[in-house]
Amino acid sequence: MSKDPLRGGRLGDGRPSEVWEYLSSKDADKFIGESDILVDIGHLLMLNRQKIIDSDSAKAIMEVLLSLHKEGLCDSVFDPKFEDVHAGIEAYIIDKTGSDKGGRLHMGRSRNDEVATCVRIRLREDILEILYRIAGLRGVLIELAEENKTSFMPGFTHLQYAQPTTLAHYLMNYEQAFGRDFERFGDSLLRVDLCPLGAAAFASTGYPIDREYTAELLGFSGVLENSMDCVSGRDFCLETISACAIIMTNLSRLCEELIIWSSSFAGFVNLDDSYCSTSSIMPQKKNPDCAEIMRGKAGSVAGALSASIAQIKGLPMSYNRDMQDLWPHLWRAVSDTKSSVEIMTGMIKTARFNIEKMADEAGKGFSTATELADVMVRNYGLPFRTAHGIVGRSVRLGKLDLETLEKASLEMADISLKERGMDEKSVSEALDVEFSVRERDKTGGPSPAAVSKSIEKRNYALKEDIEWTFSVRNNIDKSLKNMIKQAEELIN
Repeated sequence: MSKDPLRGGRLGDGRPSEVWEYLSSKDADKFIGESDILVDIGHLLMLNRQKIIDSDSAKAIMEVLLSLHKEGLCDSVFDPKFEDVHAGIEAYIIDKTGSDKGGRLHMGRSRNDEVATCVRIRLREDILEILYRIAGLRGVLIELAEENKTSFMPGFTHLQYAQPTTLAHYLMNYEQAFGRDFERFGDSLLRVDLCPLGAAAFASTGYPIDREYTAELLGFSGVLENSMDCVSGRDFCLETISACAIIMTNLSRLCEELIIWSSSFAGFVNLDDSYCSTSSIMPQKKNPDCAEIMRGKAGSVAGALSASIAQIKGLPMSYNRDMQDLWPHLWRAVSDTKSSVEIMTGMIKTARFNIEKMADEAGKGFSTATELADVMVRNYGLPFRTAHGIVGRSVRLGKLDLETLEKASLEMADISLKERGMDEKSVSEALDVEFSVRERDKTGGPSPAAVSKSIEKRNYALKEDIEWTFSVRNNIDKSLKNMIKQAEELIN
């Protein structure tokens, strides 16, 4: 294997091993090694078409690149003696073709635009995978909601019983949140999917390159224009990590509730054994470990966002080596997000909700008190604040029956509810969980009718999102397939 092709000119070959290790990006480079081969193939096709490289050199290099593309990268290209995988691949090509041929591949580009393009190609794949997985999670939530439109349960504010709702309404709350996460990643993809190749170090190049052609070959939707921004801009990474941090926060909130709900205190859900662990000493234990690990990973991804912003905020234009340390944060955020969405999908899909227990708890804690106050306003002409006070005082007295309400009303407002026509039947009806839920039938409410409309609307939105994702995926695949075809035609 050749020495690092970047050294031996301006710099000497000698370096302490700890310096090689310190500067090496080999761990993060494993994420973009395959992308680098695609970038090399696209760049070489452009050099050949623009007659920047001779045909013999182009064919020799392309044979090596196609071999690496089909068979995979060898371990030697990740050797710490190379500053990065790009130098390792170039050294490998020079070994196979000779320096006179292999040394021509890097014409018209820099590692700066090469790295930026590799990252965007890999990140584009990761975002698409995240989009698929979010769509799968949303589909599971919608399916479960369809089955539980009349599964009544308590709703909470401040972790206290607040008002009754349904399991379907609760599940659709998260579906809507994850729908926004889908949109965030989709928006991020639009800005990731622009090609920086051809910007060179930062000031473009004097070679007669065709940036639009390489962008088309690599399946990008367009060219990222300003050459300085191409190599120094990292906001597309920050945006993606931010989207990861937000969805991980949403997942963590769901995990928190599943952890509480699966406890003996609540008993609302029984998580499947495959997502739980037991104690090394207490044989009765069933611990919600996947939910707890996911909750922890949410903190790590949030930390990755903070670290990434801190790294970039003080860098002058254009390229600075500090940027290399951004990649571990990016790939960790993306990897944790992909795995977490997949795990959550399976955990929710296999969970067994205790519908009977939820229904038993739905009316406790005076959770229908709001509907009782609303009934006083709608049916008996009281101002809401007066009705609110009467019901609140009755709760303080410990009961929500007609006699207690009458006493509270006379004390607070000198109003007789009985004289206004209120009876035990109307009180009982107002305090009924099902009545309270069904009354809330406005857009987005918990009533079965409102949830049914929401499910229909969200199902349609999910279908559109899936179709868009497949369209993007197919366009990229078509472009890359055409690029490999052109590469094979070149050597044949």
